[in-house]
Amino acid sequence: MGWIPTFPPDKCMPELPEVEVTRRSFADRIASAKIMALHMGKPLRWPLGTDPQSLVGKQVWGVRRRGKYLLLDLDQGLLLVHLGMSGSLNFAPSQAAAGPHDHMDLVTDRGVLRLHDPRRFGAVVWAPSEDSPEAQKLLGRLGVEPLNGQFNVLSFWQALKKRQSAIKQVLLAGDVVVGVGNIYASEALFMAGIRPTTRAARLSKLRVARLHAAIVQVLTRAVEQGGSSLRDFVSAEGRTGYFQLEAAVYGREGEPCRVCGGPIKSMLQGQRTTFYCPKCQKP
Repeated sequence: MGWIPTFPPDKCMPELPEVEVTRRSFADRIASAKIMALHMGKPLRWPLGTDPQSLVGKQVWGVRRRGKYLLLDLDQGLLLVHLGMSGSLNFAPSQAAAGPHDHMDLVTDRGVLRLHDPRRFGAVVWAPSEDSPEAQKLLGRLGVEPLNGQFNVLSFWQALKKRQSAIKQVLLAGDVVVGVGNIYASEALFMAGIRPTTRAARLSKLRVARLHAAIVQVLTRAVEQGGSSLRDFVSAEGRTGYFQLEAAVYGREGEPCRVCGGPIKSMLQGQRTTFYCPKCQKP
């Protein structure tokens, strides 16, 4: 498989591509399944919000994604699943006895969906509807989806004109465009030739158009490659991703830029490590 980079400890995983890859890896198999039981382990980031027994007998209509949340639509209500920093889902006909880091088993007549999360930053939350306060508390402030055709250059530029923060920080905030996490923000900014510290409001419409195209291209490619497997991520089928093997800047501090040959640099932005090329990315 070639060179595998060493990544910094401040990574936040999984990001949007990993969540979308996870969704695709089990959505078809769990669709129309009937819930037989729901077993919850140690407390997660937020409480479930209902008695697990109340979900028995309900049917899973399908699985959607909103940002980094997976939405399991039920015939009554929905389950919102967040993988946190180190969580992963596995869907199989049966599962071994739950270990200390297995915090949810959704048992259906088509298989068992298990949440494995060593850090317990993930969550499983029930809500009566997507418009309910329980769901909107988690989803209501999320920005536009970058891969569903609703992400357009003009609206993106208009939103950035109102932001005085560094463009990297604006992307990570997720309230302008959702799901562009640390890895893919660094990669998209490199592709667009934009220094991560540049104030969002300073970007011209042309540069925003380049960034818009780069975000879509980077995220689409990452999904095609199965996401990025740095330490923890595997899909619900147990497969790793390969995007990290072709990263242009992320995790490559000191390595030569693939475009100009100069050394890739890193810096801290909001306690997150940013990777960039000083020559190729202009303020």
